[in-house]
Amino acid sequence: MTVHIGAKPGDIAETVLMPGDPYRAKWAAETFLQDAVCVNEVRGMLGFTGTWKGNRVTIHGSGMGMPSLSIYANELIRDYGAQTLIRIGSCGGMQDSVKVRDVIVAMTASSLSTPSSGIFKELNFAPCADWSLLKAAVAAAEAKGTPTHVGGIYSSDVFYDERADLNEQMTRHGILGVEMEAAELYNLAARHGRRALAVLTVSDHLLTGEALPSEDRERSFGDMVEIALEAAFAG
Repeated sequence: MTVHIGAKPGDIAETVLMPGDPYRAKWAAETFLQDAVCVNEVRGMLGFTGTWKGNRVTIHGSGMGMPSLSIYANELIRDYGAQTLIRIGSCGGMQDSVKVRDVIVAMTASSLSTPSSGIFKELNFAPCADWSLLKAAVAAAEAKGTPTHVGGIYSSDVFYDERADLNEQMTRHGILGVEMEAAELYNLAARHGRRALAVLTVSDHLLTGEALPSEDRERSFGDMVEIALEAAFAG
């Protein structure tokens, strides 16, 4: 048990999927895992452990933003021995070729700052995904026939962004989408020698203004969860 996670020793699997929304964690666990049991509900941040194709999996909420994710990822790694951490969440598309409902597999995650910035000081560290996970996720997406894009994303500090000039430069430099957590997850995985990946569903688009209706989100997010699970246990 930690300050933020009430799970007992052994309750958390070595493979953890991390949606931002704790209720999305509940939906994913009930939809994709067998014998899922709630192992955490401290501060309403739900976590569930069950099995997928015989493999133990925990699906645990991270909250919104890098500071919140950093708390949970740190404790999952240091106190519960998590080895593979995959963010599953939504993002905003930033390229014309990226469509709503598409999946983005994040190779790199750029940011203005992260909770790790104080460690790196003047260094602009480039956090990236684990190659084995990334390769397996792309293979799983191709096998499913899911429209998928692989490349860099932007992890923002804010949701209500007023930096049109920065967004323009992100688009100009090929950034596929924007979200709020992956860069810090990749930093922590590098620091602790763990595997990390972000598999994201495009729920809205910064260029077109299109947004996925709330009633369609669960169906579209299902592809993302299946891709993440396939990648975690490939080979």
